[in-house]
Amino acid sequence: MKLKSIFSLLIISLTLWSCAEKEEPKTETQTGTDVHKVKVEEALAASNYTYLLVSENNTKYWIAVPSMQVEIGEELYFSKSMEMKNFRSEILDRTFESVLFVEGISRDPHGMTAQMQHPDIHKSAKEDAKVETLKDGYTIEQIYAAKETLAGKVVKLRGKVTKFNSGIMDRNWIHIQDGTGSKDDYDLLATSNDMVDVGQTVVIEGTIAVNRDFGAGYIYPVLIENAKVVIEKRL
Repeated sequence: MKLKSIFSLLIISLTLWSCAEKEEPKTETQTGTDVHKVKVEEALAASNYTYLLVSENNTKYWIAVPSMQVEIGEELYFSKSMEMKNFRSEILDRTFESVLFVEGISRDPHGMTAQMQHPDIHKSAKEDAKVETLKDGYTIEQIYAAKETLAGKVVKLRGKVTKFNSGIMDRNWIHIQDGTGSKDDYDLLATSNDMVDVGQTVVIEGTIAVNRDFGAGYIYPVLIENAKVVIEKRL
């Protein structure tokens, strides 16, 4: 009787495992800091991204990097990445079984050392970024303080661009500061399709999102998504 019970439990476990394998594709993250040296085997250009089939230690896999020109056989280096399984590229009309979205690709192995020594991808250093608050807008400090109430609402604010990354996960990442806030709430991220330059003064309008986890360490207590950007002060 005991043997029969054990066998039944085994069957149930195998059944549950089999069902789990059929779930919807999930995002997996890689947060290691080891430098990967890869060789380009194939390149596919697609709007903001270049998809590269690379080889590393006799293993081939796909990575996605911000749009760049590469040559077949060229050697590249990266450390941080986020894996997306069953990722669909509408532009290429292709589904990748697995693709690593790479943060920081380099042709210089020494350049990767500097990136690994500065792993903070969330904020830029605090600056003396005093700007005039919009009459119908918010300050960064106010947004952090009222983030739960503002979640899902459209807000507007003025700030100085202190950090900008383009073409990551089909969006641009804009960090702004306005001189308000303490060490934990002085920097606000906005994701957008618009382009900016570090140092510009901008007005940003978009939807507040809270507790967003993009994987690979991209975790934000509050940010502005789908932002529209008006550049007020150019460099």
